[in-house]
Amino acid sequence: MATKILSIFGTRPEAIKMAPLVKQLEADPAIESVVCVTGQHQQMLDQVLDLFRIEPHHNLALMTGNQTLNELAARLIASLDDVLAAVRPDRVLVHGDTTTASAAALASFHRRIPIGHVEAGLRTGNLMQPWPEEMNRRVVDVMSDLMFAPTASSKANLAREALHGKVIVTGNTVIDALTLTTARIDSDAALRAELDARLPFLDGALPVLLVTGHRRESFGAGFANICAALGDLARTDKVQIVYPVHLNPNVRGPVQQSLGGARNVHLIDPLDYLGFVRLMQRASIILTDSGGVQEEAPALGKPVLVMRDVTERPEAVEAGTVRLVGTERGAIVRAVTALLDNVAERESFARRINPYGDGHASQRIVAALTKRPFAEFEAAVSADSGVSADASTQSVDAVSR
Repeated sequence: MATKILSIFGTRPEAIKMAPLVKQLEADPAIESVVCVTGQHQQMLDQVLDLFRIEPHHNLALMTGNQTLNELAARLIASLDDVLAAVRPDRVLVHGDTTTASAAALASFHRRIPIGHVEAGLRTGNLMQPWPEEMNRRVVDVMSDLMFAPTASSKANLAREALHGKVIVTGNTVIDALTLTTARIDSDAALRAELDARLPFLDGALPVLLVTGHRRESFGAGFANICAALGDLARTDKVQIVYPVHLNPNVRGPVQQSLGGARNVHLIDPLDYLGFVRLMQRASIILTDSGGVQEEAPALGKPVLVMRDVTERPEAVEAGTVRLVGTERGAIVRAVTALLDNVAERESFARRINPYGDGHASQRIVAALTKRPFAEFEAAVSADSGVSADASTQSVDAVSR
């Protein structure tokens, strides 16, 4: 009898990172895969579902305008409880650090349904940064009996907390999604031309600074500093700035007010995932406060400057694939300018090793869920990919608490 696994997610980043895992679950005859989306980012979520051809069995569409986190969490728990009662899964999978993840885990825990946490164990050690994501991720780990940690550092964080669950290091599923997407773009010249045509304003003679910024802890003074820094950089005429602006009015309002009409600054609507990956490929430098971009962009060899004071992804800092610059105006300007002025340093990022895996994280997670021996699985990966088992992620192991 197949194991019924219910995957629950609701934001665009969750969808990107869960999509390759959902496809892997669907392909496994030992698993009955059920998908529930909460619609925390409905419009952007739908783009990812369409790209990866995922048809959710349950779509709750819970987001409303100006909804507080408490209102969202309350609606999530009540609605997800109904889904859990109807589906009666053997296991629930949640991802990362969102309100959807924490609410889904709590609703499942109350029904004594085992929880698997994808991308477990990331920590900054500061509950206020990122807020509320650090808290969300911690409480999900407390309730989970299976924790799929992307790196050995994440595993070590979980070991220090002496949690009850089993920890399995898998790599990050975002690299799976990126690998699938870049392969599609690189193999299709017509698709590349179509994606490039969406950005006709780009000047081939100027480096591209790609910006993403949306973190709640930067609302107010932080965003004012970020916008001021971008204005300073644009006036140097050394760079063209492309900023796909998040739909949250707390982001959109200040950014449009500060940078709307600024020279060399292109404020655009959020791109679908294909378009965003293509823009990352064309970027010279990426300035971001996103967690996922810290993992994806190094896989493309791009320098990443992170507009945070701390990151729950210290492996990237240690590997030299990202640098923390904070949200202080002068620090952002100095960090970007230094890379613009030093092409050799910029290009050196392409030679650094991304610590987030080899693109087979989803397969490792399914192997764990089906209790397939890891040695057998690694042999299957080797035969499928042409990569030796020794060359693939070596931290695939499990430890019981």
